[in-house]
Amino acid sequence: MKQKVNDIRIDAQFDSGNIEVLEVEGASAKLAIPRDHMSEFRQWFHFRVAGAKGRELVLTITGLNDSAYPGGWPDYDAVVSEDREYWGRARSSFDKDAEGGALTIRYRPRGDIAFFAYFAPYSMERHHDLIAEAAGAEGVDYRCLGTTLDGQPLDCLELGEGDKQVWLYARQHPGESMAEWWMEGALEVLTDPADPVAMALRRLCRFHVVPNCNPDGSRRGHLRTNAVGANLNREWHEPTPERSPEVLAIRNAMDETGVDFAMDVHGDEAIPVAFLAGFEGIPSWQDEQGEGFYRYQRILARRTPDFQTEQGYTRAKHGGANLSMSTNQVAERFGAVAMTLEMPFKDNPAAPEPAQGWSPERSKLLARDCLAALLEWLGES
Repeated sequence: MKQKVNDIRIDAQFDSGNIEVLEVEGASAKLAIPRDHMSEFRQWFHFRVAGAKGRELVLTITGLNDSAYPGGWPDYDAVVSEDREYWGRARSSFDKDAEGGALTIRYRPRGDIAFFAYFAPYSMERHHDLIAEAAGAEGVDYRCLGTTLDGQPLDCLELGEGDKQVWLYARQHPGESMAEWWMEGALEVLTDPADPVAMALRRLCRFHVVPNCNPDGSRRGHLRTNAVGANLNREWHEPTPERSPEVLAIRNAMDETGVDFAMDVHGDEAIPVAFLAGFEGIPSWQDEQGEGFYRYQRILARRTPDFQTEQGYTRAKHGGANLSMSTNQVAERFGAVAMTLEMPFKDNPAAPEPAQGWSPERSKLLARDCLAALLEWLGES
């Protein structure tokens, strides 16, 4: 593609980058989102625009009616950053009748370079910083659970002296980057020697924390899959070294420790609020086990207005749980109180925050409330 002198430049050949440039004219561009490798999923985008200082950018991402979750685009604003530290929102509009479904992003940068993404990215470089810092904290043991298909380590951090086995794991779906921001917040709490919640939790629990279950998909810029197109949260019934070594390694480690409480951290494209999904429908369902989940849900809803119970997923009927999903498999396999935490990509229309919407900062704060809720939950058990 021949570039004019006054045309902006768009790049995505970097960690988690993902976009296809169809056309550039001046400060406007027509774009498309490539599919995950060996998969039909596509929704995640992350790219850099250069040469736009003081000009209004008009960036149109086309073909979105055929994306993984078309319901994610109405009332959605793309995230933008000029320093890659603070991520705000760029005014966006979706037209399902234009160019196969088109999201138009408008933004006027102060400087020459701006980054746009589906949500604030959590790079593999930041991941390694997180692991290094947490592993160096007093009382933390590092463990490599295995190796991904692209040859990356599957990192796990363990801490605490208690008997309750707590597993926290995130980013099975790499494009749900708010999940690792949540993990950063959780680790900041758990490794703080002066935090009273952390001190109590470390006495009661042994934590096993996997901040990123899918390093390959994260680096490749995938929405939902690993290096060979496997949706890891549909691999928990029969994971294999060839297709889902990440799940196999985590599940094997869980078999070694047992699991009392587990939280699998995600993001939901369409529902604009944070919520929990449980394990209704597992064959071995016991009311006492289920009440453990509902009680935790009630505690968390009371602790923070950033969590609610009115919106969420439909509960499975008895015997209808999908055991290839981690929450169902862990609840069935270990008798654990297991749950999936979902956070939004969009802003909450009932409590809007136009500058950032749901953000890394709110993800980290929710992690603190989740841990405080866990301590209260343990006290009532």
